[in-house]
Amino acid sequence: MTTLRKSFPISGIIVLCLLLATCSDEGATQQKAATPAAKVAILEVRPERVPVVSELPGRIAPMITADVRPRITGIVLKRVFVQGTAVKQGDVLYVIDPEPFRAKVASAKATLDSAVAAQTLAKQRTDRQMQLLRGGTATQENADSAIAALAQGNADVERSQADLKAAELDLQYTEIRAPISGTIGRALVTEGAFVSPTSDVMAVIQQIDPIYADFTRPAENLIALKNAVAEGTLKADDSGAAHLKLLSAAGQLYPHEGKLLFTEASVNSATGQLILRGEFPNPDMNLLPGMYVRGRIEQASLGDALAVPEQAVQRDTAGQAQLYIVGKENKVEVRPVTLGWLVEGRWVVMKGLNPGEKVIVEGFQRTAPGASVEPEPWAKAGTAQKTNPDKG
Repeated sequence: MTTLRKSFPISGIIVLCLLLATCSDEGATQQKAATPAAKVAILEVRPERVPVVSELPGRIAPMITADVRPRITGIVLKRVFVQGTAVKQGDVLYVIDPEPFRAKVASAKATLDSAVAAQTLAKQRTDRQMQLLRGGTATQENADSAIAALAQGNADVERSQADLKAAELDLQYTEIRAPISGTIGRALVTEGAFVSPTSDVMAVIQQIDPIYADFTRPAENLIALKNAVAEGTLKADDSGAAHLKLLSAAGQLYPHEGKLLFTEASVNSATGQLILRGEFPNPDMNLLPGMYVRGRIEQASLGDALAVPEQAVQRDTAGQAQLYIVGKENKVEVRPVTLGWLVEGRWVVMKGLNPGEKVIVEGFQRTAPGASVEPEPWAKAGTAQKTNPDKG
C-alpha cells in the first residue's frame, strides 16, 4: 500500500507536465499563426548603364610657386606687403636701403660725363690732324695716334654708359617687387636684416586659383581599365574626357568639377603608382596647397550593371557584404555579394545579384532569414533607379 501511494503522485505529475507542454505548443503555434508578416520596403533591381568611378588619394599643389629673392646685397629698410594676402605682379614687397646705390649711380654719371668730355676732345684732335694731314703739314703717325685716341674715347663712353645702367638697375632693385600674381605667405625676413641674392628667400608667392590636385593610382588598375575599354567590356565617355570630382578628408564634395590634365608617362619604381594631375577652380580659396583630398574619376561606364542603395548593403561579423532578398512566397533570403564602387549613394553589385530580384532597402530590424514579409515599393525607388537607355 505504501508503494502504491508513493508511485501515484509521480505518475500524476508526469501526465500533468505532458498536458501543460501540449497546451503551450498549441498556444505558441496559434500565436505564431496570428503574427502578421512584417512590412519591408523593397527595390526591384534592373540593368542600367553606370559610370565606372575610381576614388584616388591626392594632395593639393599650387599652380605656380615663386620665391621672392633680392637681386642685390643690402639692409632691409621695410616690409610693404600684408602677410597672407593677394598681391599682383609688380607690387612692391620690400625696400632695401637705396642710399649706397644712389651714390653708385651718381659716381657712374660723373664717370660718363668725363668719358664724354674726353671723347669730344679726341674727336676734335682727330679732325684737326686729318686737316693738317691733307694739307701736308702733319705726319701720318700723328693722325693715327689721334684716331686711336678717339676710338679709346668712344669705348670709354660705352663702358661708362653700361656702368651707369648697371648702377641704375641696382638702385631699381632696392624695391623688391612681386614676380607673379598670387597669394603671398609669411615674411621670412624682417626689417634690418642683411640679405643677398645667393642665400635669402624673403617670401613665397603661390598661384592657387585655379589649383592642381595630384592623385596616385596603381599602374595595373589603369592598364586594366584601358584593356576593358578596348575589349568592349566598358564603354569610354563619348567626349573622351574624364569627369573629375573632389572630396575633402571629411568626405564633403567640392562644389566645382575639375578636369584631368595628364597622367605621367613613368611609374614610381618603389610604389608602382602613377601620378594623375587634375585642375580645379578655386575662387573661394578653400583648397590650400598640401591639403589631403580624394578624387573621384569617371573615365568609362559599365552597361547592364546592377546598383542598389547604399543603405541596402549589410555586413556580417566578418565584414562580408550581403543583401536581404525577398524570394518565393515572400520569404527572406540573405545573399553574400561582391561590391564594385559607390556612385551617388548606390553600390554597384558585381556578383551575387540577378536582374529582377527584390532587395530589401528598409525594414531589416523587423525580419530575419527565412521569415515571411509583406513587401512594398521603396519610396525613393523612382529617384534611385534608372532604366538602361540602351534597352529602351
